[in-house]
Amino acid sequence: FVFFEGISALCLARDTKQEKWRQIGEQSVRIMSQLVEYSVWNFENKLSLLQAELYYLNHRHAMAELKYQASITSAYNHRFFHEEAMARELYGIYLVENKMAVRGIPQLEMALDKYKKWGAVRKVDSLKEFI
Repeated sequence: FVFFEGISALCLARDTKQEKWRQIGEQSVRIMSQLVEYSVWNFENKLSLLQAELYYLNHRHAMAELKYQASITSAYNHRFFHEEAMARELYGIYLVENKMAVRGIPQLEMALDKYKKWGAVRKVDSLKEFI
């Protein structure tokens, strides 16, 4: 719950500029940081993705890119392919929104492929519309 709430809140903070969403996102990062201490395997990629979204919100683009990439790598290495798909999707959106579509579209296409393999048909349809 903490992970999805945090991702949603950070996206809403970017879109609405409302401080309440930022606070929820920051709290999610703090909680996930504690969870990583109990299981790097399960929570490392989630923490990195939350941090990437927070860095994006704070316009710290170099750090955001590093954390998106870290999340993708961790999810891949730990075989969380659905979470790798999500990390690639959010990284792709980040790149497209920041005028780096040449790099972003391949990330979105890889996310699409991962979602297909996972069987997330509606997610595939939704992402196809975005691309």
